[in-house]
Amino acid sequence: MEIAIKKDDPNIRRGVSMFRDVLPDFQRFLVSQHIVSQRYVNFYAYWVSRFITFSNYKGLLDFDESSTLFFQHLIEKGKLADWQINQAKEAVKLYLESFLREKKSGNHPPAVNLDNNYLIIADQLRQAMRLKHYSRKTEKSYLGWVKRFFSFLIMRKAKGTIQELKDSDVKDYLSYLATDIKVSASTQNQAFNALLFMFRNILSKDLKDLNKVVRAKPSLRLPVVLSIEEVQIILQNSYGRDLLILQLLYGAGFRLAELLRLRVQDIDFSQNLIFIRASKGDKDRTTIFPEAVKEKLRRHLGVIKNIHERDLASGYGEVYLPDSLSRKYPNSAKEWKWQYAFASEKLSIDPESGKIRRHHISEKVVQKAISNAVIKAGIAKHVTAHTFRHSFATHLLMKGVNIRQIQELLGHKYLETTMIYTHVIKDIASTPKSPLDDLCDNSKSSKKYYLK
Repeated sequence: MEIAIKKDDPNIRRGVSMFRDVLPDFQRFLVSQHIVSQRYVNFYAYWVSRFITFSNYKGLLDFDESSTLFFQHLIEKGKLADWQINQAKEAVKLYLESFLREKKSGNHPPAVNLDNNYLIIADQLRQAMRLKHYSRKTEKSYLGWVKRFFSFLIMRKAKGTIQELKDSDVKDYLSYLATDIKVSASTQNQAFNALLFMFRNILSKDLKDLNKVVRAKPSLRLPVVLSIEEVQIILQNSYGRDLLILQLLYGAGFRLAELLRLRVQDIDFSQNLIFIRASKGDKDRTTIFPEAVKEKLRRHLGVIKNIHERDLASGYGEVYLPDSLSRKYPNSAKEWKWQYAFASEKLSIDPESGKIRRHHISEKVVQKAISNAVIKAGIAKHVTAHTFRHSFATHLLMKGVNIRQIQELLGHKYLETTMIYTHVIKDIASTPKSPLDDLCDNSKSSKKYYLK
């Protein structure tokens, strides 16, 4: 029996695309066996995904007991129509009685070509990275590199299955990036790390003998640093929330993502500290709390709190929490202390859970604010959010702050990363006088030499 989906269902309005990568093996099974119409396959996978999550959360190993409790849980929520409950029951039944049975019997579908293999492993990659607490940005980046790797193999007309991939395929791809695409060394390394993760964690293979890979030429580039006067002019051309964000980027040395993910409870007014949680490398650290922004930040948080209270009154007010926290403290998502300090003006649908939440503002909002302020200030430099972080470190170094302390404030793993700012200081301090200036000085003192 196939459960139809009503056209006026809100899930249809949001689009079925949010479920397209859920349990890809199960989805392919439904399509290959012609059990469910292609239109409804994503939704069947969605219900099974919820069932598996429920079973894991409850710690249930008996599927019969687990399915009974799961359907009871759906009914008790009271927010689902009868046809949705029936669809969930049909999906779980097909998963347990047809899909798993066929999988155990070893009657697997024939191996697919490489052009379909990305869909096979995308879900496995995602789960492995979340198990290891990789950031969502890294997850998106790695999935993108693996997808481009398979596109390269298709372009080269490679045949076979995932398990038949070899070290030489990776060598060829990394060399192609360096010689044909001419990517930077850091970009090539990122692609290698993504493929290494896939080989080790999904294929259970190790990459060996990569000496023949053509390496991209490493480039030594100094960061763009603003002078104190330039920072001041940019801040003078910013207003309201945008000004507060730029002041914190420069005054505390935040990465942009760190600032946007800042929670209310991580701002300690009494101890003059700001806590940065689960930053790069999944590490916590503290940074400077600029005195100049304290009162402004208090007023800003007052505005955010009023918005949060209105959300609660309207039946919303929930914020995203990492999986481990949401399981440990299921009611914390609506607490004030967990809210984002720079919350978005609009509620939005979480693409993973389907819940309506208030996320933090997007990076593009800040990037646009910086661009507008720099244009108004008339500064002809390529200024990004990270430029304020570079300027923060450089200006502290100019004030005589110890390089180790700056390393801790920035959250750098290696001192060598922080040492780049000493090169900037050295270049600023030891710039020799141009011989043209000597010539001009001579022309002023003696009319015998002059410049036309």
